[in-house]
Amino acid sequence: MNKRTFLKNSAMLGLGSIISFPAISKMIEAANHMPVEALAADDDFWRKLRGSYKLKPEYINLENGYYCIMPREIEQAYLRHIMDVNLQGAYYMRTVQFDNKATAARKVAEVAGVSPEELIITRNTTESLDLVIMGMDWKPGDEAIMAEQDYGAMLDMFKQVSKRYGMVNKVLSVPMDPKTDEEIVALYANAITGNTRLLMISHMINITGHILPVRKICDMAHSHGVPVLVDGAHAFAHLDFKIPDLHCDYYGTSLHKWLSVPIGAGALYVKKGNTGKVWPIFAEGGKKEEDILRLNHTGTHPPATDLTITDAVEFYQMIGAEKKETRLRYLQNYWTNKVRSLPHIVLNTPTDPARSCAIANVGIKGMKPADMAKTLLDKYKIYTVAIDGAGVHGCRITPNVYTTTDDLEDFRAVYQYPVGRV
Repeated sequence: MNKRTFLKNSAMLGLGSIISFPAISKMIEAANHMPVEALAADDDFWRKLRGSYKLKPEYINLENGYYCIMPREIEQAYLRHIMDVNLQGAYYMRTVQFDNKATAARKVAEVAGVSPEELIITRNTTESLDLVIMGMDWKPGDEAIMAEQDYGAMLDMFKQVSKRYGMVNKVLSVPMDPKTDEEIVALYANAITGNTRLLMISHMINITGHILPVRKICDMAHSHGVPVLVDGAHAFAHLDFKIPDLHCDYYGTSLHKWLSVPIGAGALYVKKGNTGKVWPIFAEGGKKEEDILRLNHTGTHPPATDLTITDAVEFYQMIGAEKKETRLRYLQNYWTNKVRSLPHIVLNTPTDPARSCAIANVGIKGMKPADMAKTLLDKYKIYTVAIDGAGVHGCRITPNVYTTTDDLEDFRAVYQYPVGRV
């Protein structure tokens, strides 16, 4: 082995190694005999996991939807990666940077249940989805279908594409509390015409937590020859699923949300055969049309974020997808079931437990969402986010695995007061 090969292999071992979480692993193994529903309600178990998180004592954080803070084990790995990259400088960037990024992409592909040739690491959901929206070969009169409850950045990109190419946007409104999946499917089906070139849906609507019947919508759209782009910002590493089971054509997500990767990491899935249909944001020479890496030219980007993906995937897999989803749904139902019948409360999340998970949205009649959020923080030391648009008026409440039922009792107590006294 020559000196260059030795140094390159050493760098890959040092930067790509996975840290171990022995204490947490033993705790989880000891609970593997319990049914997931019983474990979801076992606060003692989750309080032990809470020890992996450094939390601010000044407030209860119920706004994990924007960014899920890293457990200390992942945070330490991230800091180590920053120092290692800085130690090697340009040498790292010119040798193993892309090999290690490919390793991280393979780990995400494993979680997603897709081929590594179908997934790239991006910087966030917005980049992932905008790449597809902007990258399609639009013609005047082409149509795209979306909902007013979809994320604003995506809607803005569709508006820009419309101005630039003369395509037409058809914006629907998803019902808050549908009785059946078919109600949602029919909404999108009725908007399709012979000019429809793309249908975008949210896997989980970010402002309400509403989980849409993605597979049924995709199958319907495909029967009309229409591809489907899915916004999975809040679903990936939150819900227990594999992307191929959804039958979608494109899927974008943010890894700094429910996977707890440092801010600045996302992923884009492009079903095999579709890569050549998308123009990249930044030109990438020397790649074949069907090579997904032609869509992944980003310029210089902090590599420590990408390196930490591997550590975050290990942490997530150690907890277990089913355990995590079941606990998150338990936490949401814990408080929503106790306030749903109160006369001054408006819940902007479906009543069917299968149509939501951690995220829910609640409002108080006669109170503006911004005032509600401010009062919750200033008076009750509970941090949330106000949502006031697209037919949704309330605060989004998003616990995480470190949230306890005691935290939610503090939150629920607020709503025992009549309107005007919060």
